[in-house]
Amino acid sequence: MQIWVDGDACPVEIKELLYRAAVRVKVPLTLVANTKIRIPKSEFLSLLTVPSGLNVADKQIVELVQSGDLVVTADIPLAAHVIQKGGIAIDPRGDLFTTENIGERITMRNLMDELRGSDLVTGGPAPYGPKDKQAFANQLDRLLAKRRVD
Repeated sequence: MQIWVDGDACPVEIKELLYRAAVRVKVPLTLVANTKIRIPKSEFLSLLTVPSGLNVADKQIVELVQSGDLVVTADIPLAAHVIQKGGIAIDPRGDLFTTENIGERITMRNLMDELRGSDLVTGGPAPYGPKDKQAFANQLDRLLAKRRVD
């Protein structure tokens, strides 16, 4: 298993949690971002800097991800591509994207984009908080534990 992190939009506290987990269980983690991000020194942690541009980091992750890899992203279309390639995708709030729920998630995302574009809905998701971080940590622990059993 390789962990890929869509680094530009991932909350700092989730990145830090991921760094510690990757080192603890000795799983390689690559942060993919279009800006330089400081990461701790470890043989298990790396940064892949991509050029700026729409979905450049996402495309790079899709190109590199392999079956069984874990991708951390809030980007639903990226999660769909990861699932198609046999990967596992979770968002920073701990939600697991699956073959069973990704179609519904894409439909809801598109509907909300349309409603926001028509000014029928304003704003975005609720602010990121401690419950979100805990939900993510719990989901990550489950996925890493499952990896050790498989």
